[in-house]
Amino acid sequence: MQLHQRINAFVKLGDFLSQFSNESIQKKDTIEHNELFFDGFKHQLKLAEEHNGWFTKENIAFAIKGWVEALTHDNLTKWLTPYNMTTVSQKQVAIIMAGNIPLVGFHDFLSVLVTGHKVLVKQSSNDKHLLPYLAKYLEYVEPTFKGKITFTEAKVENFDAVIATGSNNTARYFEYYFKGKPSIIRNNRNSVAVLTGNETEADFKNLAEDIFRYYGLGCRNVSKLFIPKNYNFDAFFNGMYHWSPIIEKAKYANNYDYNKAVYLMSEFDMLENGFLMIKEDASYASPIATIFYEFYDDVNQLNEKLRADEGQIQCIVSNGFTENEIAFGATQKPELWDYADSVDSIEFLLAIQ
Repeated sequence: MQLHQRINAFVKLGDFLSQFSNESIQKKDTIEHNELFFDGFKHQLKLAEEHNGWFTKENIAFAIKGWVEALTHDNLTKWLTPYNMTTVSQKQVAIIMAGNIPLVGFHDFLSVLVTGHKVLVKQSSNDKHLLPYLAKYLEYVEPTFKGKITFTEAKVENFDAVIATGSNNTARYFEYYFKGKPSIIRNNRNSVAVLTGNETEADFKNLAEDIFRYYGLGCRNVSKLFIPKNYNFDAFFNGMYHWSPIIEKAKYANNYDYNKAVYLMSEFDMLENGFLMIKEDASYASPIATIFYEFYDDVNQLNEKLRADEGQIQCIVSNGFTENEIAFGATQKPELWDYADSVDSIEFLLAIQ
């Protein structure tokens, strides 16, 4: 199969997904194999929502919309043009996926197939309904994918390379278990925002998206703020307010109540507004419904600290602070070439011998 065939197949998948990229699903007459797949995918969406309380209809639609916008011919071509794919030796690449947000492993799945390899997928039990159905759709629009996509719930075996995502503990296990194989091993990372006190109301409203989208469960969600001394949080809380309905979601509310009780019993100092708590803490990984913050005195020293801690950080949200910063509100809208942990997975896949 040629690269242009693989690209065209994913463009068609994006067209299919476009029907589901809003909470109000709209069937289109122009989609290939729609009579066979449309109702079935609606059912898979329902199953995904019922199976995982964090996968709300809104968050699933948001994730799908991101992939619809990514899977265009222009985007895929722009992403892949810099690479030389003429000498790829087809290998079996295993992917062990996380399940924290809907379709979180799709970029790895896409990367393996678009580079011409075969893929062996072990999904998280938290996110197991959507991808196998989309893989079946891919096989219909491009039959040469048949035999190249395998899903397993068993021990991962008979593979040439692996991309595995998990917690810090499972990452250590992965490193031991997959030693001797080409691998990308990802562990826990969090995202931070650097505030100066000059942020606008629009900046804070956008930052709220970085904090609350997917209930803060993604590695690209902001979980930590760096703020100047004597920072006034009034404007920050005002910018968060339009997300206040999040407390009406039972799983989020339960986490909010539990963490608030822990903080109060431990007599920790914290500020809260009824749906979000902020607490001074040196850690990067904050619990659900909580944002940690840390003061800084000197911008250069903060830059040095973040460089030293780059293994714990996925994104830095700021305005004019650092070269590779992410704009407020953009953390959950990565481009195809925005690689997790800044590891170029296409380059890795093309180097497998």
